[in-house]
Amino acid sequence: MNYSLPPLKVFSGTKSKYIAEEICQELGVPLGQMNILHFADGEFEVSFEESIRGHEVYLVQSTFPNTDNLMELLLMIDAAKRASAKSVIAVIPYFGWARQDRKDKPRVSIAAKLVSNLLTTAGVDRVITMDLHAYQIQGFFDIPLDHLYASSVFIPYIQSLHLPNLVIATPDVGGAKRANSYAKYLDVPLVLCHKQRAKANVVEKMTVIGDVEGKDIILIDDMVDTAGTITKAAELMVENGATSVRALCTHAIMSDPATERVNASPLQEIIFTNSIPYTKDCHKCTVISVARLFADTIRRVHENESISSQYLIK
Repeated sequence: MNYSLPPLKVFSGTKSKYIAEEICQELGVPLGQMNILHFADGEFEVSFEESIRGHEVYLVQSTFPNTDNLMELLLMIDAAKRASAKSVIAVIPYFGWARQDRKDKPRVSIAAKLVSNLLTTAGVDRVITMDLHAYQIQGFFDIPLDHLYASSVFIPYIQSLHLPNLVIATPDVGGAKRANSYAKYLDVPLVLCHKQRAKANVVEKMTVIGDVEGKDIILIDDMVDTAGTITKAAELMVENGATSVRALCTHAIMSDPATERVNASPLQEIIFTNSIPYTKDCHKCTVISVARLFADTIRRVHENESISSQYLIK
């Protein structure tokens, strides 16, 4: 009997085509042909322009706002199942709606769970994503989920800076576990910031816990939205005697006025991955591609190999 693997095909939604093309280049396969037809009222129709019958289909699409990106992905999954794909894998570099992962006050939705239900109902067989805002979201899925970590590209970058007095810091206590993983791997001290919010996206008060005087600080976070927290943390570090402050943030949401805040802040540099397209003019921003990380994961999943060797830290 022939036990050869099913053919692999990669397709992309509208706003993630840039990273899908990089992933395909790393894999050495062409990007699949899709057509997304838009109607006058804003509705759209997704269709595959080539046969995918019996293929293992990888759909690359981050689900950042607006909701069209999520809806595109759902329609792509549905169309692939109806076109008799052997399996459908959603590659979601940035998993949106992840900040709503629990009921932290009465009468609110748990959007992350809702999105996981929508993806599963649409027919996805597996999800590959990176640096979820809350790790427990993995438990919302009853299908396999591969959770990648941007640390595999960030750590080599940190090491290339050769900072003499490196200290890892987190802009809020919620990110302490992630920052502590970096600090342990690099064998450097960890500093915490404690923040109090007046309301969403507005930081009322922040204090630093730990010694930063004369240190080269790298702030670790999973995302930057309006950049209020990260820039306030940088200001606090400088006020407490830090020699330099940089930030590593996986997902560049960067809602206005984030770019202006970063440019005006004491941050020497802020480093993102390309999980979300970022095209604004920010002279302090550095973008590192994670296409190779996702391409290697796709190859390993396709060939039924372990992906754990990719993890420097978790």
